Amino acid sequence: MDALRGEFIDIIEWTDDSRDTIVWRFPRHDNEIKMGAKLTVRESQAAVFINEGQVADSFRPGMYTLKTQNMPILSTLKGWKYGFDSPFKAEVYFVNTRQFTDLKWGTQNPVIVRDPEFGMVRLRAFGAYAIRVIDPTALLRELAGTDPQFRTEEVSEYLRQIIVGRLGPALASSGVPMLDLATRQNEIGATLATALSAELAPVGIAIPKFVIENISLPPEVEQAIDRRSQMGIVGNLDQYTQFQSAQAIEAAANNQGGAGEGLGIGLGMALGQRAAGAGTQPGYQQPQYQQPGYQQPAPQYGAPPAASPPGPSRPSGPPPLPSAEQWFVGWNGQQLGPFDRAQLAQRAAGGELRPDTLIWTAGMAQWTPASQVAQVAPLLANVPPPLPPQG
Repeated sequence: MDALRGEFIDIIEWTDDSRDTIVWRFPRHDNEIKMGAKLTVRESQAAVFINEGQVADSFRPGMYTLKTQNMPILSTLKGWKYGFDSPFKAEVYFVNTRQFTDLKWGTQNPVIVRDPEFGMVRLRAFGAYAIRVIDPTALLRELAGTDPQFRTEEVSEYLRQIIVGRLGPALASSGVPMLDLATRQNEIGATLATALSAELAPVGIAIPKFVIENISLPPEVEQAIDRRSQMGIVGNLDQYTQFQSAQAIEAAANNQGGAGEGLGIGLGMALGQRAAGAGTQPGYQQPQYQQPGYQQPAPQYGAPPAASPPGPSRPSGPPPLPSAEQWFVGWNGQQLGPFDRAQLAQRAAGGELRPDTLIWTAGMAQWTPASQVAQVAPLLANVPPPLPPQG
C-alpha cells in the first residue's frame, strides 16, 4: 500500500506542530520521489535533498516542480542523459530556520572571578537564549546526521556547556565590579551572543538573543553585604545605641511587674550617665544615687552606726588619701560624734570622756568602754576615776 500510495502522492511539504523540532525527514516508501512532484517550502523552512549519502541540493521558501532543470546538482551526480522518466530515490530533510526561544541555561558550579573591591568571589548565573539555523547543510553534516527528527533537547546540553565555558572569561574580561553587574547584564549578554554565534557558525547555528536573568553570590557573601548595608543605613552608631536604649526603657515601663520596672530604672540611669558623664575628667566621682525618701538610719545606743548604702565605684586613678579616725561617744543615752583623736583628748580633759564611757569606731564589733580601747586608753591617764557614792 505504501508503494501504491507513493505513485499518487506528488506534494512534498511539512507543517510543524511540535514547537521544538529542528530537522524532520520526509517519509517515503523506499525513498522514491515521483518525477514532477511539487515541493512546498514554507517561510522559516529549508529543504535539503540527500542522494546516495551526499547533499544533492537545498531549497529556500517557495514551491518547486522536481524536474531536471530545477535540480542541476542532482542531475550531475546521477549523470542521467534522458531526464527523469521514472521516480528517483532521494531523502528530503526539512530544516526549521525560525528562532527557537525560551532555551534555558545555568551554571552548575560557580564561576570564580576577581573583583576589584571584594577580591576573589564565586558567581552563579542563569538565564535564557534563542537559537536559529543559518546553514541547514552544515547542521545536517555536523549535528543532525540521519536523525529523522532532530529536536532542541538533543543540542541544548551541548550549547549549555559552550555558554558556561564562555561566561567566565566574559565576566572576568568585562572589568565590571560585582555590584555593577546588574546594570551591565544586557551589555554582557549582547557580547556573549556575538561570541557564541561566531563559535557555533561551523555547525550552522547562531544565537541571536542571549539573556542573563540573574547573577548571584554565595549565601555567606550576600549576608555580609546585607550587614554592610545595615551599617550604612544606621549611620551614627552612638545615636542608634541611645535610640535602642530609649526603646528598651519604654518596653520595660510597659511591662507589668517589678522586674520590668527595675530594668527600666537601670537602663535610664545608664543612658543618663552616657549622655551627661561621657568624657569626665580623671578623679571625677559619680554622686551616690538613693531612692526618693531614703534616709540613713541613726545608729542606736549600744550598736554601731548603720552602714551607708554603697555607691558607684570610684573611677580609675590613684587611691584616695587616708582619712582621720572617726570616733563616736555614748553620753547620757545619746550618740555624739564623730570626733578625731584631738577632740577626744579635749573631751577627756573636760571630764566628758571617762574610762567607763562607751566609744565606737570603724572596725569595732560593738560599743566598748574607753579604758579597754588601746588607741584611747592613753588619753585617760590624767582623768580621775568617778567619785564613790555618798553615804
